[in-house]
Amino acid sequence: MTTNEALIPKHGGYRKLKSFQVAQLVYDMTVRFCDRYIEKRSRTHDQMVQAARSGVQNIAEGSQASGTSKKTELKLTSVARASLEELRLDYQDFLRQRGLPIWDRDDPRRQELIDRRCSIADEVALWVKDEHDRGRGGQSRLSGQEQSSITSTKSTIPTFPELAANAALVLIAVACSLLDRQIATQAKAFETEGGFTERLYRVRSEKRSSRPPSTRSTKSTPSTDD
Repeated sequence: MTTNEALIPKHGGYRKLKSFQVAQLVYDMTVRFCDRYIEKRSRTHDQMVQAARSGVQNIAEGSQASGTSKKTELKLTSVARASLEELRLDYQDFLRQRGLPIWDRDDPRRQELIDRRCSIADEVALWVKDEHDRGRGGQSRLSGQEQSSITSTKSTIPTFPELAANAALVLIAVACSLLDRQIATQAKAFETEGGFTERLYRVRSEKRSSRPPSTRSTKSTPSTDD
């Protein structure tokens, strides 16, 4: 039994979560990306923005709800993860439908962007511009044998849409990885510690056991709010 366990533990503080910070960055990037490259009147525009927003909002709501419901926290965090997965598919479809490459997992540009530790969309945009100005396309990163299998007429200079979409995919992957670990931690905590009902029982039991014997009730009063 935990000594002096609080009935409602500390909760919220979602702005300090790395998953929230990266998801918010992805949201800001997505708003810019859609305004620039997706027809504003299309359903895809609204769906991508809403999926990105859902990722952010559900992390925040889950964190806030954790004080009284670990189950709700776990559910909302999972919804955030699912929303970002939906957004990932939209970016992949954007690239695929336009014949633009989706960077491989071992593409050096992925780690370069991660190492930048961008915190705002302007910093990502600057990285995209730098990459474009350097003209470092994906083909220029391949080995000689791999390059020989690519037609010489295809440009090695990446376009802004290619760079922006792939940059978003890199950061979505980071956010999803963080959320996967967060969900695993929340699930383990729920399994071992239980939710609000179990915590309420422990706190009540601790309060009863700390009373002087003469003040303890001989019968336990049934709970009406479990």
